[in-house]
Amino acid sequence: MTARWTVVVPVKPADRGKSRLEVPGVDRVLLARAIALDTIAAAAQIADVVVVGDDGGLVLQALDIPGLRFVPEDEPAGLDAAVAVGMRGITGHRAALLGDLPALRPADLAAALSLAETHDRAVVADAEGTGSTLVTARPDVPWQSSFGDGSFARHVTLGCVALQIPDASTLRRDVDTYDQLLEARDLGLGPRTAALV
Repeated sequence: MTARWTVVVPVKPADRGKSRLEVPGVDRVLLARAIALDTIAAAAQIADVVVVGDDGGLVLQALDIPGLRFVPEDEPAGLDAAVAVGMRGITGHRAALLGDLPALRPADLAAALSLAETHDRAVVADAEGTGSTLVTARPDVPWQSSFGDGSFARHVTLGCVALQIPDASTLRRDVDTYDQLLEARDLGLGPRTAALV
């Protein structure tokens, strides 16, 4: 990775996040926040990170992660609106990373960003191949994203090149359900999520 990247991570308030993730004996709010923090901490090791959201508890718990910039969400209007808020004023290489990758390793993110440097826009598919975990744009390329169910095909239609990322990459294992959390655990969870699960 030769370029310096800014990664925008949109994060819902923990009390509204991960509504489909039920883990016996684990508080869902604490788990949602831990997943987001592990994702952010991994990204912060290799990029400048802008976190968009209104979760004061997450901000307090992120004080040990250096170099973060927090931007409040204007009005909750979905992932793409939150990402657009975070993208304001960013002129270099930039990416949007979903905050639900608790097993993310910095090296896997760095490898994807290196591949993305040569494309105007790029996208990484989730493990199921239908969603998107990372969308990127080079400098001077207008930002566009279309996250949500079935987003991978929409991003390709928007002109994003599908990056060839290995199936085993931690960048592809987002977590919305208990079964997905178990798959992420097999890859190796970040410390905050692992402490709860």
